[in-house]
Amino acid sequence: MIKYLHNMGLRSEHAYAAGFGSIALTVINWAGSKLMHSGDKADRNGLFTGQWAPTLLITGVALAQYESTLEK
Repeated sequence: MIKYLHNMGLRSEHAYAAGFGSIALTVINWAGSKLMHSGDKADRNGLFTGQWAPTLLITGVALAQYESTLEK
């Protein structure tokens, strides 16, 4: 799967940027929901996007390891 993602043009830097962007989006989503909804709904909205970050960051690590094997 990682080889396929790499061949499609996805690099570790892209996955890291998406992971950190997801963290920022989580904070923005939570703060915006906090203003418009009760605490429970705001927390759920923030947690939904917050779950993307680990997956994207782990994908970045896997791609970085794959890229390092190509350099050898």
